[in-house]
Amino acid sequence: MSDFTSSFWNIYIALLTLLGVFGCGVLLYSQSRHKTKGGELTTGHVWDDDLTELNTPMPRWWMWLFYITIVFGLGYLYLYPGLGDYAGKLGWQSGGQYGAELKKAEAEYGPLFSQYLKQDLKAVAADPKAQAIGERLFLTYCAQCHGSDARGNKGFPNLTDQDWLHGGTPEIIKTTIMNGRHGVMPPMGAALGSDKDVENVAHYVLSLSGATADPIKVVFGKSKFNACMGCHTGAGTGNQALGAPNLTDKVWLFGGSAETIMETINKGRNNTMPAFGEFLGEGKVHVLSAYVWGLSNQGNQGNKDERAVASH
Repeated sequence: MSDFTSSFWNIYIALLTLLGVFGCGVLLYSQSRHKTKGGELTTGHVWDDDLTELNTPMPRWWMWLFYITIVFGLGYLYLYPGLGDYAGKLGWQSGGQYGAELKKAEAEYGPLFSQYLKQDLKAVAADPKAQAIGERLFLTYCAQCHGSDARGNKGFPNLTDQDWLHGGTPEIIKTTIMNGRHGVMPPMGAALGSDKDVENVAHYVLSLSGATADPIKVVFGKSKFNACMGCHTGAGTGNQALGAPNLTDKVWLFGGSAETIMETINKGRNNTMPAFGEFLGEGKVHVLSAYVWGLSNQGNQGNKDERAVASH
C-alpha cells in the first residue's frame, strides 16, 4: 500500500498535468504556423466528385481563446490545488470552504436551534415553525430510508403509526436519532431443530396476530416457540428494552407471509439505524425528534421511527 502513497505519485501526477498543458500549447502553436502550399486551401480529399474538404486555418480570435485557456489553466494550478500534493498559493481546500459554510450557518441558525433545545420536545412538536424546520431536516437526512411520506418500506419502518421497537416517547426517539440503533435477530433455525419445526413456529407466529395459519402446525410450533421467549416474551408481545418486536400486531418490517417469517427465523436479521448526533448536533436532532414524534401523535401526515432494527 505504501507504493501508492509515496511522493513519487505526487510528482508523477504534477508532471503529467504540466506536460498535458504544455503539449496543448505546442500543438496549437504548430497548427497556427501551418502554411498551405501554392495557395491550395484543400486537404486533397474529395467525395461524390465535387465535395472537397477545405484546409482553412482557424480564425485568429479562436486561436487566441485557446491560448487564454492555457494561461488560465496555469494560473489556476498556481493558485489552487491540482498538482499532486501542492496546496496552491491560496491554500484553498474544499474542506475549509465547507467548514466556513458550517460556521456561517451556525452563526445564523445556531441561536434558533438553541432556543428550541431549551424547550420540551412536545412543546417543540406543537410549534408550526419548528415542525416546518423538522420536516426539511427529515426530507434531507431521513427520507432516503423511511420515504418522503415517512411510511417506510421493506426493512425500513413506518414512522406514522404507533408501533415502536424501543418505545415511542419523545425522549426515546431523540436517543435513537442521537445514538442510532443496531438490532440483531439471530438465526434460530438450528436452535429450533428441523425445517419442519421452523415452519411450525412460523405458523404459530402468524397465529399470534390473528393471521391465517395451519392449526396443526400452530399446535406443534407453540412448544418450539420457547426458544424465542427470551426476546419476544411468552405472549409474543416483544421487549422494548431489547428492541424485540411485538409479534401480536399486524405490523411487519420485512413482510408477514409464512415464507418471509421462515426466512427470518433461518437467516436472522441485522439492521442499523445510523447515529446523527455528532453529524447534526443536539439542537437539530431535538427539532427532528419532535417532528418524528409528532408524525404519529399529532395527526401529522408522515412517518414512524427508528424501528430500523431487526424485526418480524
